[in-house]
Amino acid sequence: MAVTHDEKVVQEFSKQAPGFADPRLNAALTRHLDRLVRFMEPELDLEDVVLEVAAGTGLVSRAIARRVRHVTAFDLTPAMLAEGKRDADHAGLTNVTFTQGDATALPYVDRSFTLVVTRFSLHQVADPESVVREMVRVSRPGAALIIADLVRPDGVAGDPDRIERLRDPSHGALLTEARIAELVTEAGAQVKRVERIEYARPLDPWLELSQTPSDVADGIRRELRDELAGGPATGMRPSEVDGVLHFTHSYVFQQAIAD
Repeated sequence: MAVTHDEKVVQEFSKQAPGFADPRLNAALTRHLDRLVRFMEPELDLEDVVLEVAAGTGLVSRAIARRVRHVTAFDLTPAMLAEGKRDADHAGLTNVTFTQGDATALPYVDRSFTLVVTRFSLHQVADPESVVREMVRVSRPGAALIIADLVRPDGVAGDPDRIERLRDPSHGALLTEARIAELVTEAGAQVKRVERIEYARPLDPWLELSQTPSDVADGIRRELRDELAGGPATGMRPSEVDGVLHFTHSYVFQQAIAD
């Protein structure tokens, strides 16, 4: 029986959920979290009712919870939500709700939220257009939308999606910054601010977090080392830092206002 993309996502992120609480493995996920909160700063208000779409363990929800009235962390994978709920309870956060469901069909009426955010999701989902459209639909007029995602940089040779899918079969496709802005505009919002980050991250923790099979992980290492030696481009922009194999991800933060 064929496995749907959503089933792949649940399967992969159920495996990865415990690693999101491991500082050694989740450093790349938390490294730029404070920077994202600073990017969101102009939008945060103690009266805000916030939705984090495809929230995972609700890292963003938990980071801003004390700055807003209420946050709903919404995700497809129950194991990720359970991990986040434990951390929220441990931190004494009482205004965060963890809800399971499909980001392409949000179970909320139109114009429900004053701030809607998603992080590291559009490259993972099968239908990013529907996710962005739903985010705008549930936003009140004038509400801010924040999209923080991994993107495909312009002018880079090779196919990073192929390597990403080898590492995590639930990976969808990297969008360009321009394409994300198009989706936002088509859905009925206008991009107002953008911030960009280039991050060279160590390869091994990335592979360990996803529990990539050792033979596949070895193949990825080999391809990146071959590229450093002058071989074919992988799209992952490898480098060596103090003898440790790294690769480079491009992140974009976009802030938009719903019409």
